[in-house]
Amino acid sequence: MESKRRKKIKQHLKDFVLVIFGVVSACFGLKSFLMPSHFIDGGVTGISLLTTSLTGWNLSYLIVIINIPFIILGYRQIGKGFAIKTAIAITALSLSLVFLPFTPITHEKILIAFFGGFFLGGGIGLAMRGGCVIDGTEVLALYISRKSRLSVGNIILILNIIIFAFAAYFINIDTALYAILTYLSATNVIDYIVNGIEAYTGVTIISDKNEEIKNFIITDMKRGVTIYKGEGGYLEKKDIDIIYTVVTKLEMSKLQTEIQNVDPDAFVVQQQIADLKGGVVKRHALH
Repeated sequence: MESKRRKKIKQHLKDFVLVIFGVVSACFGLKSFLMPSHFIDGGVTGISLLTTSLTGWNLSYLIVIINIPFIILGYRQIGKGFAIKTAIAITALSLSLVFLPFTPITHEKILIAFFGGFFLGGGIGLAMRGGCVIDGTEVLALYISRKSRLSVGNIILILNIIIFAFAAYFINIDTALYAILTYLSATNVIDYIVNGIEAYTGVTIISDKNEEIKNFIITDMKRGVTIYKGEGGYLEKKDIDIIYTVVTKLEMSKLQTEIQNVDPDAFVVQQQIADLKGGVVKRHALH
């Protein structure tokens, strides 16, 4: 019982640190890059920046006000804990925009678009790793995806296209184009932070020479394998061993080459893995 309590406290502290660093990073991206040049991004932050550019209203207030409906939606869709953490994180970001003394770093527009997105995306990603969001777009996208055939990614893309179209119409086309660069930069950083810099691939292999392939994965690649017992369903029914393993993307080419050498007719299915904990892959990566 005491061990579980310690783990829970440790996890809460870890989440707290991630969210704090996320808030500071996002604030730095906004105050030192995007805000001084009136650049915008996608999502709720982009809507807030666009509204500030058009009306002159204070961004720190807008970030809280515009995110309120998404916090309520998060409470209904995900849970009370998520909503509370998100509300605290967004309030912290708002206060950071007022009190943290960040100053403009550069006036070069390409650098502003790239690094503004980099630090803002880093902040959003760190907050997500900490169990909350500082931009409510993902919550809305999740809600809509459950009631339509569109994926979360498609919904976020559509919402951002609308934001960029408004920017092009009400401000100018250059601002919209730079906003797309900022968005792409932020999205890639979020992906790296949330899914991991070292991407993993799950590989399913069906082959008559599964023993040779299994031995290569275990002995040469130092990876673990799981064997599923299956039955062929095409033409003739027969028992087959299905190999499943997880490798990094950098190792995928080596595995594909060996499979091709051992059995050119092997059936191979690859899947991108968003996150991974434990196992031989993680232990091997740490050495």
